[in-house]
Amino acid sequence: MTATLIVMGDSVGRSGVADLYDACVNPVVLVPVKAFADAKARLAGVLTPAERVALARWTAERVIAAAGELPVFVACDNTEVADWAAAHGATVLWHPGVGLNAAVNDSVADLRSRGVSHVIVAHGDLPRPQSLPSVALPGMLTLVPDARGDGTNVAALPTDLAFEFAYGAGSFRRHLAHAVAAGVPVAVRRDTLLGLDIDTPSDLTHPLVQEVLPSWLPTNPANRTQPPR
Repeated sequence: MTATLIVMGDSVGRSGVADLYDACVNPVVLVPVKAFADAKARLAGVLTPAERVALARWTAERVIAAAGELPVFVACDNTEVADWAAAHGATVLWHPGVGLNAAVNDSVADLRSRGVSHVIVAHGDLPRPQSLPSVALPGMLTLVPDARGDGTNVAALPTDLAFEFAYGAGSFRRHLAHAVAAGVPVAVRRDTLLGLDIDTPSDLTHPLVQEVLPSWLPTNPANRTQPPR
C-alpha cells in the first residue's frame, strides 16, 4: 500500500486541501498530562518548583480551552491532575505507570471502544494552541511538528487507523516514517503557533511566547517583582 502525503502550512485554509476541513469528522481532543510537580524539569534553572507547577497548569488549561466545543479527555496517572481535569470539564482516562506512549495508544483504543471515530492528541505544554478542531482530516493521520521539526506537538487520526504513537526525541520524523512505511495516509501541517511548546529556557524567550506569558511568571519581561537569577 502507498501512503498519501500532504504537506500544509499555516495558510491551510486557503490551500488545495481546504475542502477536507469541511468534511464532518466529529473528533475529540486527548491531552496527555504528567504530574504537574514533575513537569518542566529543564526549566529548573530559571523557575522555582512552584513556578513550574503553575506554568504546567497554565499551558494545559490553554490547550483544553483551545478544544472549543469538542469533548476533552485527559490521559494521566496522577490524582492531582485527574482532579484538575475533572474540574475543567474533561473526562479522565486513567493509565497508571505505563509511560507516555502506552498512555496515548491505550487511550486511543479506549476512545475507539467508546464509539469515538477521530481523536486529536494535543500535548499540554503548548503556550499558543489554536484551531485544534481544524487539525483533524477525514481518513488521514495529521502530524503537527514542533518549531524545530523534532517533536510532535499535535496529531490527529481516525481511531481505527493502524498507527501507534512513539514519542520522545525525534518523534515527528519517526511518526512520519512509520506512517509512510505502513501506507497510512498522512498530512504534515507546519503551524507557527501550534509548533510552539515550552521545554527549555530559550522557549520562554520566543517573541510569540512572551506575548502571552502570564504576568506572574518571572520570565515575563513585564514582571519585575523578582531579582535576576
